Amino acid sequence: MNAQPGMPGFPLKVAVHEMPKGPQPHLKETAFTPSWPAPDPRMLCTELPPAPELPLREVLGPRLAQWVEDAAESKGAPADYVFAAMLAAAGATIGNTRWALIWQGWAEPPIIWTMCIGLPSAGKSPAIDAAIQPLRKAERPMREAAKAELNAWTEKAEIANLTEAAWKGAAKAAIKVGEAAPERPKGCDIGLPPHIPRLVVNDGTIERLGAILARQPRGTLQMRDELAGWLEGMQRYAGGGTDRPFWLEAFGGRGFTVERMGREPLTIDRLSIGVLGGIQPDRLKTLLFKSDDDGLLARFLPIWPNPAPLKRPQAWADEAMMEGALARLLTLDLATDEQDETRPWFIPFTDDARALMDDFRLAVRGWESEAEGLMLSFLGKLPGLSARLALVLGFLDWAAEGAEEPASISVQHFGRAAHLVEAYFLPMARRAYADAATPKAERAARRLVGIIRKQGWQRFNSRDVMRLDRSGLGNKAELDPALALLEDGDCIRPVEPTVNPQGGRPQRLFTVNPALHGGDNVKMA
Repeated sequence: MNAQPGMPGFPLKVAVHEMPKGPQPHLKETAFTPSWPAPDPRMLCTELPPAPELPLREVLGPRLAQWVEDAAESKGAPADYVFAAMLAAAGATIGNTRWALIWQGWAEPPIIWTMCIGLPSAGKSPAIDAAIQPLRKAERPMREAAKAELNAWTEKAEIANLTEAAWKGAAKAAIKVGEAAPERPKGCDIGLPPHIPRLVVNDGTIERLGAILARQPRGTLQMRDELAGWLEGMQRYAGGGTDRPFWLEAFGGRGFTVERMGREPLTIDRLSIGVLGGIQPDRLKTLLFKSDDDGLLARFLPIWPNPAPLKRPQAWADEAMMEGALARLLTLDLATDEQDETRPWFIPFTDDARALMDDFRLAVRGWESEAEGLMLSFLGKLPGLSARLALVLGFLDWAAEGAEEPASISVQHFGRAAHLVEAYFLPMARRAYADAATPKAERAARRLVGIIRKQGWQRFNSRDVMRLDRSGLGNKAELDPALALLEDGDCIRPVEPTVNPQGGRPQRLFTVNPALHGGDNVKMA
């Protein structure tokens, strides 16, 4: 039995050709378009996660919140940068004078590391200056008093040196004639020179920082305008790889011994250094993929807001208010124990705050189950970070808002800190670590989607991709997993290769889902 025109299995052109002569209804030839389901949205996710909104007035008192907003406007920078700089500066200023005691055996220093991420024009440095300059001004009276003491000590030292020289001469003469040497005068011993405070350090070596902290048990703040060079230097042994253990301990306030060439080592009971600085997105991305997963990067709070609008400032920050708040924090002293050793005052959590910490730790455990790599390391530090933030926010209330000095960390203190972490710092970290938190093959697949769109490819083969020599897609071992993911995600389909009459391996050809170019997914029976 002959097949009839229009029946399945017959090309439309053949069917028309074999129709009997005579008047026939007009038939239009239609090109076949394959049906496509919607592509996997994960493969199309080429943009950053959105920047969260800073809940400024939910976590700060009115005076501090207004200062952050005004400082940000006057500097032409996002309030996020100013807020981050203020937290790091305040935490380092409190330093080892006060630690949060969650319960027996778990205490946290107020040390906070913040990383302001943005393009060179984002206003990172001016925003950081808004918090650093008041700290330098608050430090100035301390430095001037110490310098006056140092001048007086220097005069005494000159007399002590003369006394020492005279005694040595007398002792030498007595010994020469067989007499007993005179006792060494007490005036030869005038002690160590007074310490000049260094509350902010810009580029200190480990040995120099050790010398500062051996005389300054409170701690200090390291401010780096550009963090990338410092962090990259710690990847290289010769350029500072041995510094890494020092900085890992500096975040936690643990004891550390600094070895010095040709001199006695320095032992620091509580190594506490805040860190604050800026970094460009591309430099951060390089670090994310090259860094050792030892938790150093995960100690930073990454702050990557949207750029501030370009406008002439209409407000100016109350610098005297912030200077006064930091000066008040500088009045906090360490405790002295029975052995005449200094130590922090431990500020305990209330029972209600501990109960809320239990709930918060359970929430973190849930977030950890969906994370890996650097994000997992960051999440693991959130309970301790939230305790630090609660302490810093509580003492900022006292220093700037007229509240009582905290004798304990209440559920209100910790509640604000936990809210800040969950609503702001966690989504900000997901934004900053988006590339590092994505599996390698998925990153390559997303990059390939971007190439397909940019090149306008409706069809392509694997050689087309490799010829472009793009990072992560330059060879078969890198490209194949990306192609497989895009196939599984209905973004591309393999096309049956045409047999080459001259032989040789056929090219791997793929057709592209029109949705990748903004087209419709036409479905035909």
